[in-house]
Amino acid sequence: MTGGHRPSGRRKQARLMATLCRPSVSVPEHVITMEETLELARSRHADHPQLPLALRLIENTGVRTRHIVQPIEETLKHPGFEQRNKLYEQEAKARVPEVIQHALDDAGLLPSDIDVIIYVSCTGFMMPSLTAWLINEMGFDSTTRQLPIAQLGCAAGGAAINRAHDFCTAYPDANALIVACEFCSLCYQPTDLGVGSLLSNGLFGDGIAAAVVRGTGGTGVRLERNGSYLIPETEEWIAYDVRETGFHFLLDKRVPTTMEPLAPALRDLAGLHSWDASDLDFYVIHAGGPRILDDLSKFLNVEPHAFRFSRATLTEYGNIASAVVLDALRRLFDEGAPEDRARGLLAGFGPGITAEMSLGSWQIGAGA
Repeated sequence: MTGGHRPSGRRKQARLMATLCRPSVSVPEHVITMEETLELARSRHADHPQLPLALRLIENTGVRTRHIVQPIEETLKHPGFEQRNKLYEQEAKARVPEVIQHALDDAGLLPSDIDVIIYVSCTGFMMPSLTAWLINEMGFDSTTRQLPIAQLGCAAGGAAINRAHDFCTAYPDANALIVACEFCSLCYQPTDLGVGSLLSNGLFGDGIAAAVVRGTGGTGVRLERNGSYLIPETEEWIAYDVRETGFHFLLDKRVPTTMEPLAPALRDLAGLHSWDASDLDFYVIHAGGPRILDDLSKFLNVEPHAFRFSRATLTEYGNIASAVVLDALRRLFDEGAPEDRARGLLAGFGPGITAEMSLGSWQIGAGA
């Protein structure tokens, strides 16, 4: 172990393994470009003393386009948290089932084959969770377990993969469905004028992703080990301030520096598996911003090209929170599957500051 990190999962894990199949991803039809974002910032915050800094930070994100559930004119309004949350539920019910169906088709399964639905989102709230509605609406069995995860932010995509892996390890013949639904544009707060808030207005986008983890068979990433790591005393660096107007995003300027302490945790997890984190065949990483990927390339001693899937997600969709990891994985599939038994690392980062990490090797259709 290096650096004193002790990721969870350090005990020897069972050799029973599950396969993370091709994700399905969908983004809304309304698009806003980088140029439009910058012009909006200039026109709405012309007198802001730190406007030049905010504009420079937005430009440096590398985000060229983002997709949002409403036209920008509606997005910039704030009808109140109640109306926004109703819109979240309405849009989720309208858009999620199709994404799930594609994920099931890609995995070669039916709703009745799913044993647990893991639903992650940090941009709206429902109780009961959307999982209950999905079970009734899409024909999942009434015995399907429900696991909603609402407070891990961008790290939830990695956490969902890990919890699905855990479930399928405990129940080797079971199948898990992961769903990530993020409408970040519904968290826009027009009265927030901090630089971090202005930056988030040009960084985050909306997206939905779903993927199946098969207990047996399937083509994709054969999950072998997972772990978590939290950087001590950083819980206030990424946070929500929950007010009458909804979720107000807080972002500490130190967040971009977090790869230096997190890279050793990734190395440690790989080392526990007798792998070298600097010498793997593929990397699927949450791209919170370009600095994350640049620093991870540096501290892991990995070529920047290794993070091309994550960077493409950031460029085309922006930071779509928990759905980023699944979209980056979808791009790996679409580029052309790696060779059988190729080794890879998946990781999501989010509030805490928390890393949710997993290791796996490529499996082509064994037992499907």
